[in-house]
Amino acid sequence: MADRLTDKHIQHLYWRAGFGISSKTLKSIRAHSKKDIVDQIFDHSISNSPLSMNFDILSKNQKDLSTEERKKLRKLRRTKMHELNLLWFKQLTTTNEVLREKMTLFFHDHFSVRLKTPRACIHLNNVIRKHALGNFGEMLMQVSKSPAMLLFLNNRQNRKNHPNENFAREVMELFTLGRDNGYTETDIKEAARAFTGWNFNKEGDFVFRQKHHDFESKTIFGKTGNFKGEDIIKMLLSKKQTARYITEKVYQYFVSPNSNNKHIEELTTVFYNSNYDIKVLLKAIFKSDWFYNSENIGSKIKSPIELLVGLSRTFNIKYDNPKVLLYLQRKLNQTLFFPPNVAGWPGGKTWIDNSTLMLRLKLTSILLNNGVIEWNEKGDMPENMIIQQKNYNKIRSQIQKKVKATPNWNSFLGTLEQKDRAKLIDFMLQPKVSNAAKKVLSNLDSTNTKNFVIELLSLPEYQLC
Repeated sequence: MADRLTDKHIQHLYWRAGFGISSKTLKSIRAHSKKDIVDQIFDHSISNSPLSMNFDILSKNQKDLSTEERKKLRKLRRTKMHELNLLWFKQLTTTNEVLREKMTLFFHDHFSVRLKTPRACIHLNNVIRKHALGNFGEMLMQVSKSPAMLLFLNNRQNRKNHPNENFAREVMELFTLGRDNGYTETDIKEAARAFTGWNFNKEGDFVFRQKHHDFESKTIFGKTGNFKGEDIIKMLLSKKQTARYITEKVYQYFVSPNSNNKHIEELTTVFYNSNYDIKVLLKAIFKSDWFYNSENIGSKIKSPIELLVGLSRTFNIKYDNPKVLLYLQRKLNQTLFFPPNVAGWPGGKTWIDNSTLMLRLKLTSILLNNGVIEWNEKGDMPENMIIQQKNYNKIRSQIQKKVKATPNWNSFLGTLEQKDRAKLIDFMLQPKVSNAAKKVLSNLDSTNTKNFVIELLSLPEYQLC
């Protein structure tokens, strides 16, 4: 492949390294070399913008509170978790540090934590963001010592004579080696002893509590010694299988859900020899020729967050009531800071089922054309509620609301280079259009660009990137 990228290649790169590309940006970089385009994406993400919130309202000691006050405090925590979700969503849709945020989203799933503790959640999110384009080993160490991880995987309860194996198991199975790859149950039990004493203080700083640590000899991965938790992390990083496991997850996220063993082995060596430099791994992917092969373009189902953020960025959508974003995330089965379990979201084809597909296909009309959606801020209606026909219209009027999303159509239409049918299809959709979709599009009036784009993005092809 020549060092020049086609428009389709550039769009592919920007969807995988971010959340799409504007017509204005495409025009400005079209003549640049592949190397320069990739380097520019990384340059934009050199800086790091951590999320920030005030948690003073949550600083009360629960021991000093009455039952009613504790109930109010729990409600405040839920409110803060919602605010944190929307704060990150806003950053995803407005930041220039797009690749850093995309990698933060990737590792948010990899280091999956489900808590109702907003202070711990924002801390972990910022730790991941800081190291997202840096060294994986340093990120792993800091994540392992974060209050969120220590809470979620019960390592605060991991003490000598009463070891808790949760973290030791997941750090091998999910965070480094992968399931059943180079460790035994004995390794897990012995590693759990090494992680005893890991804790944090009331300020959220990591502390090593010596009186809780098991200082006796341990045998892990065939080595015997008085190991501590840091030693286990280093042992895991010394294994090339850790580099292979992370590389394959990155490949499936950024390249294709179908792994190419040859490419993964080559990338694994690059990643391992770089001492786990994430930036080196990503540049090796984005600067390769095979990344731009036709079978990789439009091969991924967009996650709900990629779908929502992509639309929000493309059309600079403003939401009168941002709470609807929480509802849409929940209905589409991906709520930020609320993964299903420690394994994270399975992704891929699991994003699509009968209910989510219908909402996905309606989403463009809902967000770009003042659409209506049934939602209730107090939660979903009980599944077992039987609605009699005579009462249906009354109930529907209570839960049916306009999203009140305001897209900036003037900006979008004003920057489009070409507005003819073929150019719009090629720009807005990544995969090749099916014959059925072509038939639908052939019956549309492409002179009305706004309506044509809405219909275009309502096709199943827009679900792919």
